[in-house]
Formats: sequence, structure tokens, C-alpha cells
Amino acid sequence: MMGKTAIKQALPDAKLEQISPFLLLHHFGPTKVAPGNDPLGVGPHPHRGFEPITFLYQGGIRHKDSRGNEGFLSGGDVQWMTAGLGIIHSEYASKEFLQEGGTMEGIQLWVNLPSTDKMAQPAYQDIKRERIPSWTEDQGRVTHRLVAGQFADKQGPARTFTPLMALQTELEAGGETFVPIPSTFNAFLYILGGEVEINGDQHFFGEMLVQFGNSGDGFTLKGVSAAQVLVLAGEPIHEPVAQWGPYVMNTQTELLEAMRDYQMGKMGVYIE
Repeated sequence: MMGKTAIKQALPDAKLEQISPFLLLHHFGPTKVAPGNDPLGVGPHPHRGFEPITFLYQGGIRHKDSRGNEGFLSGGDVQWMTAGLGIIHSEYASKEFLQEGGTMEGIQLWVNLPSTDKMAQPAYQDIKRERIPSWTEDQGRVTHRLVAGQFADKQGPARTFTPLMALQTELEAGGETFVPIPSTFNAFLYILGGEVEINGDQHFFGEMLVQFGNSGDGFTLKGVSAAQVLVLAGEPIHEPVAQWGPYVMNTQTELLEAMRDYQMGKMGVYIE
């Protein structure tokens, strides 16, 4: 996610290349914007071999792609796109956001696809806030929103190629919850803001990524102050990863093929 808004890159970093199947996590904003200004302005660009996902917390985004899809996100909505064999897309502030201004904030996540699905047909899941199961715990001091996977006998609306969970959690100060994680999953959380306590002893602050080991049956999460957290967990994909910019494949040869196919127009034609 590139643009005029502030970007925090939590994954990858100097010490951590990926947490399979998760390849990248960018936190953009929160940025206050005057009317008439676009803090994103991400023009048409290609993707192949993975799923780029946007969790929009505040603001308004218009998505458009080379397959003729167009979607509009408001705060709380999620855009779950399968790039698959190739797609060209753009992300701009929505017309309403440009007219009114406001605060823009979100997370962009890249989820890898297994080799058997890297050339799947591109698809676009426009998941509105109202479709995402939401519930509270601990006398209303914890609020969960399940975007993907299973948690607390609920099912998230996002369709995924491999087993994973995406859970948005808000905690008031003192609010506490237990998040079960299958032992076969890789798991981490990203703190958008606030301070949390994990497993009763360790404290972590806003704009930090916390990776968990593959042991135990989950973790306890408590709000030291009001906090907003994105929990991500998934079955790892045990395959080689070859990446160049917007393409994520298994071999260098496949990357060269992706570049060639884009140049030959095989990823569609983007028309504004």
C-alpha cells in the first residue's frame, strides 16, 4: 500500500521475512485529511499468486480492477481480493471521502496461495461491516469481529483457500479474553493502538507485531488501556516462495512468466 498517508510496515521486517501463509502487513494511517485530498492515490498496478486484503477501519476507499469489478469500502468493511492468475487494480479515496474529508486508517494484508491455486481465476469479496459476526465478552469490555475462519462457534464470511482466522478485537481497559489457536497454525497479532497484556505478564504497545510460538492452545489477551488488535492465524504453506514486487510465486521462472504475461496484457486491461 503506497500513498501520501503514513505507512507502518510490520511484516516483513529485517528479522522476519514471513509468517506463512502471511507475507505482508501494512498499517496505513490514521491520517486526518481535508476535503479534496486523497491520502491513498494508489494507481493501477498488477498482482499475481496471492490474496491482497484491506481491512478499512476509518475512511472511504474505491477499488477498481481489470476484470470490471468496482467496490466501495467504508469504515469496518473488508476487501478480500484473490489476485490468482493476474489482475490489475487501483485504490483511491471514495468520492464521499474526497467531498467530506476525515480520517483514513486501515490494514493491508497479503496472504499467500498454495501452488495449486496460484493461477486461480481472480475474485473479489466485498465484505460489508454488517456481514461480519460481532459479539462482546467480559461484560461488554471486549468486542470481537470475525472476518475469516472459526472462533467461538461462529464462522467468518471470507472464503479462503487454506485454513486461517482473521479476528478484529477491541478491548476496554481491563477487558480480557482467551483466543484459542490450533496448534498447527502459525499465529501473530498486530496492535493498531493502545496497550495490551499477553498471557498475564508481557506488555505490548500500539503499532507492534507479536508472533506466537507453535505451542499451547491459544493465548490470553487483556487491555491495559483501550486497545485495538488484529489477530491472524493460519495453516502454513510448506512450499518455496519466490517474490518480485507484486508477484508471489514458487520459482524464479514463474516470476518471469508473470512479468511477461503482464506486459502482454494477459492480466486484463484496466480502464478508468
